[in-house]
Amino acid sequence: MKNISELTGFRKLDIAEAGKDFDVFTKIGAEWMLVTAGTEKGFNTMTASWGFAGIMWNKPCVIAAIRPQRYTKRFIDSNELFTLSFYPADFRKELAFCGSNSGRDVDKCEKTGLVPVAVDGSVAFEQAQRILVCRKLYAQQMTESSFIDRTIIDSQYRTGDYHTAYYGEIIAVYEK
Repeated sequence: MKNISELTGFRKLDIAEAGKDFDVFTKIGAEWMLVTAGTEKGFNTMTASWGFAGIMWNKPCVIAAIRPQRYTKRFIDSNELFTLSFYPADFRKELAFCGSNSGRDVDKCEKTGLVPVAVDGSVAFEQAQRILVCRKLYAQQMTESSFIDRTIIDSQYRTGDYHTAYYGEIIAVYEK
């Protein structure tokens, strides 16, 4: 696996400037992202269309929401870092595959052509347009009793598989 410093085309951005032309509603909600955790020795990725970006505890942060049955969860739980990566529109098929197939059962890189790259102690993919490297700060398991709008339980959690919300400080941003 190559290191991001070996690749041409990526540049490290100033974190304070990185969000200025980055519409998180479109990038996360409409175009999707990959959440990846692990190391060169072992990692997994999954597609996500739910999440947040902003300031928490005076730090630039993201929140990645992961359901308990997702294979990626064990990698996030056992590693300090994770990445969020964003792709051109023509990668929709690959992102759909990564969101509907488990890394327990299939090699997502082999099936999609995504090429893993080592990034500051974590993993992302060469094809990404933007990569956020995040350091875990806090994790909170959602619970039924915490929902104020009870309709969300019926529409999103019929089987009780409540997300864990992982708060991550953005420690590096890379862009092509």
